[in-house]
Amino acid sequence: MINRRVAPRMLCADTVDVRWKDQDTGRARRMMANLDDILQFGACLLLDCPIPVKTSLRIAHSNGELTGKVVYCVMREVGYVTGVEFDPSSKWSQENYRPEHLYDPRRLE
Repeated sequence: MINRRVAPRMLCADTVDVRWKDQDTGRARRMMANLDDILQFGACLLLDCPIPVKTSLRIAHSNGELTGKVVYCVMREVGYVTGVEFDPSSKWSQENYRPEHLYDPRRLE
């Protein structure tokens, strides 16, 4: 098993389109979200409403999309901080998608 915490997490700021199916009603849902950070295996989104843990979703960006599942969703003062683990076939790289604002915090070291 890969230790996903050792992968470099990039701080970012961008708006992405998030799509998922409501677990209760089966209705398709769609919302714009702020992308807070991203790494090869996942991302952190800031949303206006909660998405249940284990919900599959798609994150549409300027060059395509990333797919994954919600691993946590916590209400904070700024909204719902939502962690997404990407599907094994959907890994992020800067070559495929570079968020509008991207910063590597390792540069401070």
